Amino acid sequence: MSNQETSFVTIGQRVLARPLKVRFHYGHPDVFDRIFHVTRGGISKASHGINLSEDIFAGFNSTLRRGNVTHHEYIQVGKGRDVGLNQISLFEAKVACGNGEQTLSRDIYRLGHRFDFFRMLSCYYTTIGFYVSSMIVVLTVYAFLYCKLYLSLSGLEESIIKYARARGNDPLKAAMASQSLVQIGFLMALPMVMEMGLERGFRTALGDIIIMQLQLASVFFTFSLGTKVHYFGRTILHGGAKYRATGRGFVVRHQKFAENYRMYSRSHFVKGLELLILLICYKIYGKAASGVGFALVTASMWFLVTSFLFAPFLFNPSGFEWQKIVDDWDDWSKWISSQGGIGVPANKSWESWWDEEQEHLQHTGFLGRFWEIFLSLRFFIYQYGIVYQLKAVKESTPGRSRSAIVYGLSWLVIVAMMIILKIVSMGRKKFSADFQLMFRLLKLFLFIGSVITLVILFTTLHLTVGDIFQSLLAFLPTGLAILQIAQACRPVVKGLKMWGSVKALARGYEYMMALVIFAPVAVLAWFPFVSEFQTRLLFNQAFSRGLQIQRILAGGKKNK
Repeated sequence: MSNQETSFVTIGQRVLARPLKVRFHYGHPDVFDRIFHVTRGGISKASHGINLSEDIFAGFNSTLRRGNVTHHEYIQVGKGRDVGLNQISLFEAKVACGNGEQTLSRDIYRLGHRFDFFRMLSCYYTTIGFYVSSMIVVLTVYAFLYCKLYLSLSGLEESIIKYARARGNDPLKAAMASQSLVQIGFLMALPMVMEMGLERGFRTALGDIIIMQLQLASVFFTFSLGTKVHYFGRTILHGGAKYRATGRGFVVRHQKFAENYRMYSRSHFVKGLELLILLICYKIYGKAASGVGFALVTASMWFLVTSFLFAPFLFNPSGFEWQKIVDDWDDWSKWISSQGGIGVPANKSWESWWDEEQEHLQHTGFLGRFWEIFLSLRFFIYQYGIVYQLKAVKESTPGRSRSAIVYGLSWLVIVAMMIILKIVSMGRKKFSADFQLMFRLLKLFLFIGSVITLVILFTTLHLTVGDIFQSLLAFLPTGLAILQIAQACRPVVKGLKMWGSVKALARGYEYMMALVIFAPVAVLAWFPFVSEFQTRLLFNQAFSRGLQIQRILAGGKKNK
């Protein structure tokens, strides 16, 4: 991050000022020509939402009024920067939200209309274009995987490959196993290489870039891309940009799992798990690529998924220390089971945090709600396609007659699950405080009922364990779609007295998501060498030694 900042404030600013002439006041050390601005309407802006990135709007104003922002280098001074991953993510989120608001602002619209063609392109690629391009990169991954999922679940892929084999059409077979190489982490490092090359020579720059890749720079930049895309996209759809205080303190301390979960749950973990399910479905049902072919086709996507899910733990000091992992899980369990309410902060209760995360949906317009619902419909593809692939279905109902019955039955299962959730949420409200035994008996009866239903399905429909796994792949995305649509239609759902069930469903999903992410981290933390390796990777030698001494002293205090 510090290397990126160095290139941004040196060669970045020089090129923006001359020859591109599209520098718009980046950062507070800039000096204003007071007479020029006072006689042209001043530099203040009215809205703290739209004008969140207040400094760049001053540049827009100056340029629109025929001014020019130049760049003069007198002396290079160190400035307090964000050094922890959470701080950097907050900063990236703030800038991405500000950029979303700039995209919607009249200032950019006017500049685009008044610039000549080359200056207009320079302006686009150095302001909002960077975020639009980042968004297109991630959307391309989604589009590629959803198209592959449709081809494999519908049987089209299989029939095309059979046709290609019969005709000996090798190019068609190769096209069906096409790659989508998503290059993310390396391009971001190019300006840094140039800057280091100019200042310290290109051999040194090459050595530094190799060390940076060993220190997982690609993982960091890929993760950073997810932050930008999430907040930029959300601001475009719903607005609601707000200032995020980063603090810029000394942050080489262990961040708790609950803290990381709150910060990255919506921006990275949900998206990472969705891509993971897509990749699993493509592996199970795809016929074009298998074995080494599948690994080559999807390698960059697996890297994206891994970065989104596990980067916060890789860059977290003492992130793989067993005792801290145990404490983190206790802390997270306490947080998710806490009741919300008026005045309860988001870091003390999951319910308060969950309400806070939906704040943007409460203030959005009709179009924002419409797009939120429309985008959620993609999750129904899984259920529609996977249900027909079940072994029990293929054996029991041959031919086309099965389609309506099977799809109807699958929805019947979902309705039954929603009724169970409603019963549990009502039971918790009525019995959990005064009649704990009643509530536990209710849960026991529901569990016994579920087991009996499964046994009947195994015996009568010849269900297999593989079918159960496939059913989970089908129904989990459908539940998520119902959840997101319910959140977008919150007033209607509250009117139907179903909000408690939605909350219970959401809590269940949070538990599952946390388990999937936490389990690999806990397994790695079991091996002591992983923690040592991570400390050496993240910090310099002196700090690593300091951390080890600190652990010994902490152990001594506990023993006393």
